[in-house]
Amino acid sequence: MERKKEFVRNEELMFARIKKILGKDFIGPDELKKIRRVFHAGLPDKPTPKLPWTEARLKKMRGAYVLILGTPTDDKGRKLTLVRMRSIFGWDLKKSEPCFYNQDWYMKEAFAAGKTLGYKWYLIGKNILSKTRGKSPNAISMSLKKDETFPSAILTAYTFFAYYFLNKKSRLWKHDFIWGSDRDRNKDAVYTGRYADPDKINKNGFNIHRYLSIGPRYGFVSQIL
Repeated sequence: MERKKEFVRNEELMFARIKKILGKDFIGPDELKKIRRVFHAGLPDKPTPKLPWTEARLKKMRGAYVLILGTPTDDKGRKLTLVRMRSIFGWDLKKSEPCFYNQDWYMKEAFAAGKTLGYKWYLIGKNILSKTRGKSPNAISMSLKKDETFPSAILTAYTFFAYYFLNKKSRLWKHDFIWGSDRDRNKDAVYTGRYADPDKINKNGFNIHRYLSIGPRYGFVSQIL
């Protein structure tokens, strides 16, 4: 029992140090418990995973990344998939915000209906890198560092909603779409984000779209005038 108490104290001290470094960009177990009533993430009854990054490394990430603890289930023990999150937060602006953008093409896609986060830490950027704007995911992948990868759609949605509730309705990637690691059943790349349309044409909502890649079944048909 004493060892367990000592472990808890050490963990609390470590999280306090990380919180001091990252501030509002740290979302750990206490933060998830704080927003449980609205975010509905469930935490497994087991020790918090160890951080895979040193404090020195996190100091270099300060202000540019969110460190967040992922979890595979909601507070009722159900798999916390994108489909489940959509049922929690809805898609009707008249009922509540934040919500998902009103579309349902992905409801039966494997990345949305079956995929969850692991019970581990994730480090995800807060802003799009300017050098990647306007580039395809294939082009971007050629310049990634060894320790960089595309985030999954579930990670971006999970982080967006958690961050919103914890930080006075702050919206990550408010006007930007971000390429992800997922593909739909046709192997088209999935991208997410842009809660608010800067041109005010589309309604608010967390977007999940797919990039229609050019394949052998696409072509040109001439119209003679």
